[in-house]
Amino acid sequence: MTGLAARSADPRPLAGRVAFVTGAGSGIGRAGAIAMAKAGAHVSVTDRDADRARETRDTIRDAGESAEWSVLDVADEDAVTAAISAVAKARGRIDILHSHAGVQIQGSLEEVTTSDMDLSWALNVRSHFVAARAAVALMRPQGGGSIIVTASNSGVQFDREMIAYATTKHAAVAMTRQMAADYARFNIRINALCPGFVDTPFNAGFESQMGGRKALERYVATAIPMGRWGDVREIAEAIVFLASDASSFMTGHALVIDGGESI
Repeated sequence: MTGLAARSADPRPLAGRVAFVTGAGSGIGRAGAIAMAKAGAHVSVTDRDADRARETRDTIRDAGESAEWSVLDVADEDAVTAAISAVAKARGRIDILHSHAGVQIQGSLEEVTTSDMDLSWALNVRSHFVAARAAVALMRPQGGGSIIVTASNSGVQFDREMIAYATTKHAAVAMTRQMAADYARFNIRINALCPGFVDTPFNAGFESQMGGRKALERYVATAIPMGRWGDVREIAEAIVFLASDASSFMTGHALVIDGGESI
C-alpha cells in the first residue's frame, strides 16, 4: 500500500484512513475529530483531560464510527512521539495528524511573564513541531499524508495586548509553511488552520482582556464583518477538507476562517 489509504467501497472522503488528534476533548478539536470519523476515518482522540477524551470517543462510537481515546499532554515530547507511533503500529499507518492543542494567554509585553511566554511557545509551537516530526517519520515511508496545525487568524494579523498568543501563532504559521516546503516532495501536505472567533471556552483569554463576556460579544458583533461567532461545525468541515483529497493540491496554506475579521 503506497500513498494515502487504499480506496474502498465506502464513498466517504476519509474512508479507510487513520487520524490522530490532539486537544480533541472539546471545542474545535472535538468537532474536527467527530467530523473526520463521520467522514470515514478511524480517529485516535487525545486530550490531557481523560473524561473529555473519553466523551469524544463515546460520541463517535455511539454514531457507529470508529475511534479510540487516550490521555496525552502535548508538552511531553516522549509521550507525543510514543502515542503517534503506537497508533500507526496498531493500525498499520497514520494518514492524518491534526495537531490542535494550544493555549491562549492574554497580556501586553509588560504584563506577560517569561514563564507565560515559555508556556505559549511550548504549547503553540513546540508541541506542533514534535507531533509533526513524529508523523512525517511514519508518513514518508507509506507514501504521504496530511498534517493540519491549528494556528489562528491571530497568526495572520495582530491582536492588541496579546503578545504571547499572536507571536506564537505567527510562528506556527511560519513553521507550517517551512515544513510544507520541505515535505511536499514526499506527498505530505502540511497546512495551518486559522480560525477566528468561535464560541468555545478557549476564548477565555480574549474575554478577560476585553473586559468580560458582554464586551467580547460587542466586539464580535461590530468588528467581524459577518457580525457573528463562527460555529465549531464550520471549522470541522474545513478540517475534513484539509484532511481529504479535496485539498490534494494544497500545502503550506494558512486557511483563515474568521468571518472577515482579518480583512
